Amino acid sequence: MTGHNAPAASPGRSPDATPPSEPHSAPASAPPSAADRTPVRTPEPTAVPNHTADRAPDHTANHTADRTPVRAPSWRVPVIGGRPADQRLLGGVRELAESVVAALLDRVPVYHRLPREQLTGEITRDTERRIRALAHAVRTGLPAPDEEFAAVREAAARRAEEGLPLDAVLLAHHLGLEVCWEFVTRHARDGDAADLLVLNRLLLDQLRQATTAAGAGYLDERHPTGDRRGAARQSLLTALLAGTPADEAAARAGLQLPPRYAVLCLSVADHPDERAPGVDPGIAGRRKLRRLVAELDHRTRQSAITALTPSGGLVLVPLGPPPEARPERASGRPGMPAELPWQHLAATVAAAARAGGVPVLAAAAAAAPDEVPGAAALAYEVLDVARAFDRPPGLYRLDDVLLEYQLTRPSQARSRLAALLEPLADGGELLTTLRTHLAGGLNRRHTAGALHLHPNTVDYRLRRIAALTGLDPARPADVLRITAAIAARAAEQAPAVR
Repeated sequence: MTGHNAPAASPGRSPDATPPSEPHSAPASAPPSAADRTPVRTPEPTAVPNHTADRAPDHTANHTADRTPVRAPSWRVPVIGGRPADQRLLGGVRELAESVVAALLDRVPVYHRLPREQLTGEITRDTERRIRALAHAVRTGLPAPDEEFAAVREAAARRAEEGLPLDAVLLAHHLGLEVCWEFVTRHARDGDAADLLVLNRLLLDQLRQATTAAGAGYLDERHPTGDRRGAARQSLLTALLAGTPADEAAARAGLQLPPRYAVLCLSVADHPDERAPGVDPGIAGRRKLRRLVAELDHRTRQSAITALTPSGGLVLVPLGPPPEARPERASGRPGMPAELPWQHLAATVAAAARAGGVPVLAAAAAAAPDEVPGAAALAYEVLDVARAFDRPPGLYRLDDVLLEYQLTRPSQARSRLAALLEPLADGGELLTTLRTHLAGGLNRRHTAGALHLHPNTVDYRLRRIAALTGLDPARPADVLRITAAIAARAAEQAPAVR
């Protein structure tokens, strides 16, 4: 590469190495005095970006006028080693992007804190997009579309939210363009000096724009001076939870208090990345939370007020008036409208869980704005009950756990019910068999299949349970007491979940 005004290859890296993680960096600038000797024109500053020219070039022999990308006046694509530079970039975008990510991990170790799935997914896709945008600029001599640098800005904001330092984010852009430069110029010839100079200047301009956008996006996230909407909503949430008049806080947030709120309490499980060796659990948790909240905003049309951490929290969703306050439908079925919001909320919780990639257990209660504190307390209690009784992920209301809820209220009756199963305490398999048998509708074959046992073994265990407790699962009169005893025992042993 000597003799072409090209930057030296990175120490310890082959000139054939391909680029790193997010953006792509630029090489050292060429001597300015060479500009007048360059037969190739650089882009005009007033050129209009081409928003459709990020497709791969048409390599057929005859190019039609409508398929030829718009170019800056007098622009000629730099040819390095006998091949147009844009074609070199587009020749292996995927492989090039993967090499860029590998180089980033090698030379900016802080990126190891990101989950592997994020590196091979989001970061690699961002890198592919930047390579195509770079090829567009090389092919046309025009700046990349505005949307490209908006995407760079958003990506930098995500890195700020994840806690990566600004110098690492900016270095990623430098490193990316540096590796792209090495990839494109490794076959440069002695007569390519003028084209190398033009390519060098173009890459430096791309680097300037990318780092400017990245720095702005990063600082916007770290110092959200314009986030008055979020602060106002948090003030409204504080007022609602305190039970104080919230009309003024709602007005400051640009909202009108609804007739009712659905008060949701969420318990969010850990994402596998939060436990992965070498991954920063804080970054993985914030990334999970960002996706979950984005889905909640989408599903509720940004009407929800949230106070969430990676492990869960509180969400308030506006509801219409209660069903008794609405005129009945002509169908005469007043119960239907009341259920529709809850079905929608259950679907919303399920969609948010999928977006976050984790199970979400949620409890909900409805209340007028001045009754939100009581509804929040009830929702937390219902969540405690659902957790204590190993309910599967989903949305629960008090009606869904009435028996369990009542049995979790401390009383002498609860303690005595729990004591009915004390004889099974030392035989763990007997209690497991009893729970499975009840959950399976008292079907011995279902129980046997669920526990991988022979049906005769199930029969033996059920007889043993009856002998020890005096409660026979085959006798309908005892089934209710057994069910209540299991619920009471779970309540006695379960810690409160908050």
